[in-house]
Amino acid sequence: MTAPLKNRETGRHHAPQFKHPDEMAWEMGRFRNATKFLFHPTADDPTTPNAGFLRYEPGAGFPFHKHDFAQIWYIIEGEFQMGHHKYGPGTVVYMADPHFEDEMRTETGGTVLFVQYPGPTTGSRPIYDGRMNLRVAPPAEEVDLEH
Repeated sequence: MTAPLKNRETGRHHAPQFKHPDEMAWEMGRFRNATKFLFHPTADDPTTPNAGFLRYEPGAGFPFHKHDFAQIWYIIEGEFQMGHHKYGPGTVVYMADPHFEDEMRTETGGTVLFVQYPGPTTGSRPIYDGRMNLRVAPPAEEVDLEH
């Protein structure tokens, strides 16, 4: 016999949330990439992870930087050079917290599915506002590479 499910009204468990990327517009990211953040932390729900898509045009990329949260990437299309290696479609990348990200460049352009979440070591949450929902990307020398 299985244990009974908890009452939905107790608030102890949450129902799944469903979003489709076609229902969202692409936004500007801090490294001049296009972003669709389907889920992200808010004041009402601060532990929600960042999850969505990053799209890079041919020749785009980002400089060496660091994060205090954990992150997973799944390369959907394109080739991405990180460090001395190229990675293509089907590659899954795990980055523990805290982590450094090597400079990344793509000659082909491409799309990545990503999830950023509080890591067990630092407990730091991923950042959304002011980084990934921009109207204009900041000049490269003004980008905060410490977070």
